[in-house]
Amino acid sequence: MMESRQNGVTRRNRCVAAMAGLWSVVLVLTSCRSTQEWREQADERAGDLIRQAQETALQKSEPIEVESPADSLRRRLLQDQNLEMADEVSQGIRALKDEYDPETKTNWRNSEHLKEGAEVYLPWSTGQKVRISLTDALLIAARNNSTYQNQKEQLFRTALALDLEADEFRSTFSGKLNNALQSSHNGNRRVTGTVQEGIAGFSQTFKNGTELAASLSVDLVKLLTKDHGSAWGVLGDASISIPLLRGSGKFVVMEPLRQAERNLIYQVRSFEQYKREFLVSVTRSYLGVLKSWQSYLNQEENYKRAILSSRRSRRMADSGSLAEYEFDQNLQNELSSRANWISARQSYDNNLDSFKILLGLPPDADIEPMYEELSTLQKASEQTVEGVVMADYSGDIPNAEAPVELVPPDDNQKGINEIDLDKAISLALKNRPDLQNALDAVEDAKRAVLVAEDGLRAELTLGGRASVGESRSLAGADGDNGDFRVSRGSYSGFLNVNMPWHRTAERNAYRNSLIALERAVREYQTKEDSIKQEIRGSLRNLVENRSAVIIQWQALHLAERRVKNTDMLLQAGRVEVKDVLDAQSALLSAQNSLNSAIVAYRIQELELQQQLGMLQVNVDGTWEEADLSAYK
Repeated sequence: MMESRQNGVTRRNRCVAAMAGLWSVVLVLTSCRSTQEWREQADERAGDLIRQAQETALQKSEPIEVESPADSLRRRLLQDQNLEMADEVSQGIRALKDEYDPETKTNWRNSEHLKEGAEVYLPWSTGQKVRISLTDALLIAARNNSTYQNQKEQLFRTALALDLEADEFRSTFSGKLNNALQSSHNGNRRVTGTVQEGIAGFSQTFKNGTELAASLSVDLVKLLTKDHGSAWGVLGDASISIPLLRGSGKFVVMEPLRQAERNLIYQVRSFEQYKREFLVSVTRSYLGVLKSWQSYLNQEENYKRAILSSRRSRRMADSGSLAEYEFDQNLQNELSSRANWISARQSYDNNLDSFKILLGLPPDADIEPMYEELSTLQKASEQTVEGVVMADYSGDIPNAEAPVELVPPDDNQKGINEIDLDKAISLALKNRPDLQNALDAVEDAKRAVLVAEDGLRAELTLGGRASVGESRSLAGADGDNGDFRVSRGSYSGFLNVNMPWHRTAERNAYRNSLIALERAVREYQTKEDSIKQEIRGSLRNLVENRSAVIIQWQALHLAERRVKNTDMLLQAGRVEVKDVLDAQSALLSAQNSLNSAIVAYRIQELELQQQLGMLQVNVDGTWEEADLSAYK
């Protein structure tokens, strides 16, 4: 009889041991994931959240890729043009080497942490000079500019923060395995044995604040001394907590998740605004390089004219038809022109280096813009102002003492972006994402007041706990197995009350929330007023720049005629050298001023569209201007 009972116990212990082993295997297999799988899971979740936020905020979506591409223009230029590098890291993250660090005893392997980057088509032969258009510049900057990449990463990280906040309300499962070798002295002898414990848990926080938690643990203890006895235990535990006053209700409980969702919306809008500002910034830099190049060419032509003028004046002085001091004036002008020519070249080189840095490319790379794009702008502006005369002295000329009537700029020549002021302000207030963020921040501040108000209430929590079964430790290894019977379980309920007699921190938080609401309203008012001011100023600048283009075209034609005439009059002995030098200086000034006016007008057009929230820019750098002809 005793032998039969012992055999039964042995079989049961083996069964429990097998069950515990199977339990351990299941927990291990279901929890093991590679780093790539964890990364892919995070990417997928963040991508879904960003897409949903884009649809909500912009009514469109586009993928946000924070992974470095498989290749880049920067890397190609460094390699193909043999540019100096302090370290291979200059080529990008994919240039990191697989290596072992003996100090930290860690291995770095790219394949474990970096996923395969997307292929990028680079349509340039990077072994020679690379010439890029404005469109190319924007595409390059979107892939290489570090600040632009930081903005995309910030959007991605905000999505991950929302995912973490949402995790508080998901059904959470946990698994843990504990295996221990223990040895202790019970007063009579030393007892040595093994303790194996497998725990599976579940928890859930509901939107009304209710918290539910449950766990099931299986213990198997076995002695390694004496009779090698063993025992197993199974313990189930569950608890529930239900807030009834303070901290209860969906409005209060869900506020952190709601705010995280709105933060992602704000970041989506902020990135949209940043893309537009970035486009204007790259365009300004690109056109600035073209302008400085043209200024250099103008200085070069002026320097050549100064040399020719010095040669001519030298011959005239030798023949006695020109005073020696007038030749000295020419020579002095030639030296000054040379200094300006050298300075213009240095200025161009500095602007070009800054432009390359803005694109995220090495400043020593052999790359330059397409200079003919400035000529295209010049031709377009010349056609626009053709036939427009700002100072007309043909026909009958009024008496010198006659009253002067000043004529404001003619609206008949205004460009397609010079729209009606009221319509422009209406468009901006409707489309500016940063203004919408400021308005939504007022709503956030209002909710924060209500949440802080909830903190002033009394706390009333209803809850309960149930525990069924028995656990086993090494001390009970030679005893009976645990008994898992509901009728022998332990059950309890509770009702906790915390009266609001001391709420100093909560009182101050409530008062600060009201101050924050006042501030949010003021910030919205300031943002709205500043947008109106921006629009009014931009439209005024467009009128001013358009007038400057017209004036400088006429000034250029006049300066060219003046240089030609004074040249002939000098040879005829009817003017002094000073008149010729003044005419040449006026020509140079007119050339540079015309280029500045044309570039300023073009940049102001894009800046206005950006301020209106109408400039469409994609994450890859492609863009499209808005048609504002309907808002004139």
